[in-house]
Amino acid sequence: MRVIGGTAKGRALKAVPGDSTRPILDRVKTPLFDMLRPELPGMRILDVFGGTGAVGIEALSQGAEHCVFLDTNTRAVETIKANLDATDLSARAEVRHTDAFVYLKNATKSFDLLYVAPPQYEGIWIEAMRTIAERPHLLTSRGMVIVQIDPKEYEPLNLHTLTETKQRRYGNTVLVFYRLADVTATVKQNP
Repeated sequence: MRVIGGTAKGRALKAVPGDSTRPILDRVKTPLFDMLRPELPGMRILDVFGGTGAVGIEALSQGAEHCVFLDTNTRAVETIKANLDATDLSARAEVRHTDAFVYLKNATKSFDLLYVAPPQYEGIWIEAMRTIAERPHLLTSRGMVIVQIDPKEYEPLNLHTLTETKQRRYGNTVLVFYRLADVTATVKQNP
């Protein structure tokens, strides 16, 4: 696992010991960041289930302003901190050893991107999306949510404040993109 672009390009990232996380593969990360790159400068990110920190670190390396990483697993939190140190990106990051749902329900900050890659096959992504939809202030007006799940987990969600805008499938990973519903309606009216 490595950083694929930006200031930390080529630097190796440590994996979380054990099998509690599923790091993003380069074949998913590369096209994801090809899509995100134009929007990354100045972006503020919340990596909801941080794991190794690979997504947030990649975003920071490629121009994001700041990233908050959340994880309840002590080994994951230690791994994120070590990976931030190894990439010299610690100054633009905050690592929180906390439950994602507690943070989402209490956060007062707004983010440009919420990246949601929870443990598989437990329906956690659905609970996370419902929690985010109840708190639309978590997203800035240009904000988006990207969910990383196994395609077998996907189901359409009826979220009043969020609209699914696209999906991209890469083998056994699907990325589902959401934006604020009123922003999506405005974009569709003014192409």
